Amino acid sequence: MSTLPLRQLLREEFPALLAEIPQPPKALWAVGNLPPPDLVLIAVVGSRQYTTYGKQAVEQLIGGLKGYPVGIVSGLALGIDALAHETALTAGLYTLAVPGSGLLERVIYPATNRRLAQRIVEAGGGLMSELSPDTRAALWTFPQRNRIMAGMCTATLLIEAGEKSGTLITARMAVDYNRELLVVPGSIFSPTSRGCHQFLKLGATPVTSVADILDVLNIEQTTTETKTMDESNLSPEAILVLTHLPEPTDRDTLITRLCLPTAAANIVLMQVELEGHIVAEGGIYTPRTFLPATPPLQ
Repeated sequence: MSTLPLRQLLREEFPALLAEIPQPPKALWAVGNLPPPDLVLIAVVGSRQYTTYGKQAVEQLIGGLKGYPVGIVSGLALGIDALAHETALTAGLYTLAVPGSGLLERVIYPATNRRLAQRIVEAGGGLMSELSPDTRAALWTFPQRNRIMAGMCTATLLIEAGEKSGTLITARMAVDYNRELLVVPGSIFSPTSRGCHQFLKLGATPVTSVADILDVLNIEQTTTETKTMDESNLSPEAILVLTHLPEPTDRDTLITRLCLPTAAANIVLMQVELEGHIVAEGGIYTPRTFLPATPPLQ
């Protein structure tokens, strides 16, 4: 990034929605490309210590926005932030990182995500900060950064947050700024879902599918996340697996449900994955096709 131009933005280049927030930034610096004006921007925030469920939610929801006029804004932090940027890059979506530091390469925080910052810029995205370029991250810089993210976006999507998570600051700001707050519900047993459930109780919009996001953004849905097929079009192996896989399930549990010897079950799962009906990642199998009797979870 040291070879890429760092510039101070002109006032007319500031994201338009920032003019509506209390104490708008007096200065902004940027590296790379600013968001195209035709994109609807979503801030994605969440826990640094995410669960497998949180990762799947990021990949399904943000990945499902591929092809839509949506840009992803996040804070470059470890955890959900980094996953949001990575998924946006994979989906070919514009993404903007707003780190809690200045934009000189030697101070970008966290250091472990400096290569991610580089890739964002190389892919046509950008970095933005109101902090002077050589400002190092500190406790006070993150709430200041959060107001920029919430203020410049039409909506904020909250994916996993503990009861006292700093992520909740951004969610509160989104509400204060009269922006849409979208929240992914989680397990009632998971500590990383408690912050999310607080906002759901207060009236935030629950998100369980890409369609929910597009509906809030008033964007017409042109593709589906999953497909429902008649059983006559499926192989016997696919029917067997999909019957026992209505939701993401770990490998051992799924094999037990199939009531097949382990070797035979592995062959069946490989075949069905090659057919494109399921996807496996990190030992978790997720359905991509649903039988009429087992519709996608909404």
